[in-house]
Amino acid sequence: MRLGLALIDTAFSARPTIDLDLVAHAEELGFESVWAAEAYGCDAVTSATWLAAHTKRMKVGTAIMQIPARTPAMAAMTAIGLDALSQGRFILGLGSSGPQVVEGWHGSAYYKPLGRTREYVDIVRQILAREQPLQYEGNHYQLPTTDANATGAAKALKSVAHGNPQQAICLASISPGGIRLAAEIGDGVLLSFLDPSDTETIVDKHVRDGLAKEGARCTREQFTVSTFVNVVVHEEPSAVHAVMQRSMARQLGGMGSKGKNFYAEFARRMGYDAEVEQVQNLYLAGEKEKAAKAVPTDLIDRTSLIGPPERIRERLSVWKEAGRRGSLDLMNLTAKQPEALTLLAEELL
Repeated sequence: MRLGLALIDTAFSARPTIDLDLVAHAEELGFESVWAAEAYGCDAVTSATWLAAHTKRMKVGTAIMQIPARTPAMAAMTAIGLDALSQGRFILGLGSSGPQVVEGWHGSAYYKPLGRTREYVDIVRQILAREQPLQYEGNHYQLPTTDANATGAAKALKSVAHGNPQQAICLASISPGGIRLAAEIGDGVLLSFLDPSDTETIVDKHVRDGLAKEGARCTREQFTVSTFVNVVVHEEPSAVHAVMQRSMARQLGGMGSKGKNFYAEFARRMGYDAEVEQVQNLYLAGEKEKAAKAVPTDLIDRTSLIGPPERIRERLSVWKEAGRRGSLDLMNLTAKQPEALTLLAEELL
């Protein structure tokens, strides 16, 4: 099992900050990577650049760069720059986001996200390969543009910068189709949360199906399955549950509409259909505190590591087993305590 540090707060804080002491501690402990996020506040690229400048060994990833927020060429340009300046330590994490953010924030239609993602990654890889000037005839992207309002001065171009043709690209997804697509065309999948004791039908099958596609990029040994894991060292788990219930309620109830919320759909597939229904109804009705209290604490416990050190060590057994059977390769810890990072490093690295 490998460990990463996920700085999710940069995506949701009113004034984004990065605890560089915590990042340095993770690097000293042997963490493989550190990840910067974005939602509809601070972007991931700015944070990733800052992290690359303040680390020496750890890989730096974006979890995620939103596909609707930038063209494929802009994503490739970002990857070229960050990979060069970090001396090969950059991981390009991409995701299609969801309808509320795509249509309400970026002003684009949320239309056939899997097909768009496939074309997007294909274009990025062609740019990085530099085998010929960029030309692309897809359902979602046409390069040079065929827009009727264009000037007609378009020219197929080849990147003047030499990027990394083997640039690692990870896709964020928790839908069955998205996981299969990540396994087919990507180098890894970024899951939002996971019960390590119950992965077969939720994740494993879809990863195998994607890897079995003709022309799949990776073998299972080359592909990275990762998930975000909240880790909090605290003598009273119930006190932490109360805080995390509010965060989970936002995911299940507010990170999407009633009919299209990927987090809610994932939790339903985990067996929480009735509970998710209640949380969504309360949250969307403005009853956020009631929605938080309706979040099952066992959902939090199944997907997080909370409590005193001895409880965390005990519960780590299912995470270790997930690693042994090949269901999980990387735990990206959303932890703020140095002692939490130390505890996990001692047990897993």
